Amino acid sequence: MTKKIVLGAICLVSFCFNQGIAQTDGSDLEKMLEQDAKPKKEYAKNAFKSTRVVMGHSMEMLGKGVLDFRILHRFGMIKDGISELFGLDQASMRMGFDYGITRNLTIGYGRSTFNKEYDGFVKYRLLHQHTGEKAIPFSLIWVSGMTVKSSKFSDAALNTFSNRLGYYHQVIVGRKFSENFTLQVSPTLVHQNMVELQKDNNDMVAIGIGTRYKISKRSAILLDAFPLVYGAPTGATLPMSIGFDIETGGHVFQLHVSNSRGMNERAFMGETTQDWAKGQINFGFNLSRVFTVVSNKEGSW
Repeated sequence: MTKKIVLGAICLVSFCFNQGIAQTDGSDLEKMLEQDAKPKKEYAKNAFKSTRVVMGHSMEMLGKGVLDFRILHRFGMIKDGISELFGLDQASMRMGFDYGITRNLTIGYGRSTFNKEYDGFVKYRLLHQHTGEKAIPFSLIWVSGMTVKSSKFSDAALNTFSNRLGYYHQVIVGRKFSENFTLQVSPTLVHQNMVELQKDNNDMVAIGIGTRYKISKRSAILLDAFPLVYGAPTGATLPMSIGFDIETGGHVFQLHVSNSRGMNERAFMGETTQDWAKGQINFGFNLSRVFTVVSNKEGSW
């Protein structure tokens, strides 16, 4: 009798143990199938090949630990002819350094020869376009920046640090519609502590438009424009640039034509007076070289 009880107990324990394993394996299998059934998130990458379109910020961000060394050149008016070597004798430039603190946070600093102006910005991505689970059809980025003029003032009474300052705040809403086409809209507020004329407004509002159309694996055409819808200074015209991107490894080289000499938001929105309709355009180029300063296991996006 005792042997029968022991044998029965062993059989019962064995049966329960096997059932437990079967249930666990089945549960794990179900979880794996559920995970496979969920669409994976695919983030939009390379909407633009640079963090700038031509003049303004793009919806693109630097990867974590990536440093972007940027040199921007803008020459004089092409229509000045051979006497000014079609504007090449009148070069101005901006040199800047941008750095990706995280994949959603970038900071930057630069200095322009135009007005001897320093500028800095903070750029944060609130939403990142992606497909799959909880898809988001667009990217949303916030940018805030400050500029400081260091050129001499003709009136000593106005020569205060506060009068040299300008600020801008920008929201970028962008979407990569396909591998070839990207479009973004950038409502922008610019404030200048001091303006040229008393009748001018200290605040300006522009609705920036930036687009990129890829024409080959390593080249694309870009349009960058900032129509002023409020507070346009006296004599201001529409800042607009057309660019041609060429990607060569870690470099992005861009050729462009523009009617703006300024190379930060305050400058190109507040001080563009040349007119495309009158042929008052400048040739220029932008050069971007990125370096991985801190290794990023999550990837460069």
